[in-house]
Amino acid sequence: MNIPSNLKYTKDHEWIRVEGAFAFIGVTDFAQGELGDIVYLEIETVGETLSKEAVFGTIEAVKTVSDLFMPVTGEILEMNEALNDAAELVNTDPYEKGWLIKIKMTDAAELDELLSADQYKEMIAE
Repeated sequence: MNIPSNLKYTKDHEWIRVEGAFAFIGVTDFAQGELGDIVYLEIETVGETLSKEAVFGTIEAVKTVSDLFMPVTGEILEMNEALNDAAELVNTDPYEKGWLIKIKMTDAAELDELLSADQYKEMIAE
């Protein structure tokens, strides 16, 4: 299972990659494996500022629908448009081509409350 060490993780299986004042958010390799084949994403919060742990959308797999949660507070700048035609990118490349949203963080200190790769590995091993 792929758990990149340069990312931070949530207990709800989202990851965040920080690039300056911006960040990309997606679901982990573990999460996509548990969900199964991803068929649809609904993210209608572009342009909104949401607080940490708020729901920013849903991810639909063949057998279930799950909420997606903000790892940190921020303004949602864009959704990965490639997922409209190829939701399966979340399954095949969850950390690069399968990212979900790009945000502008409003409180970078919240990153310190997230899990490191090692902490996330421990959590999913339980």
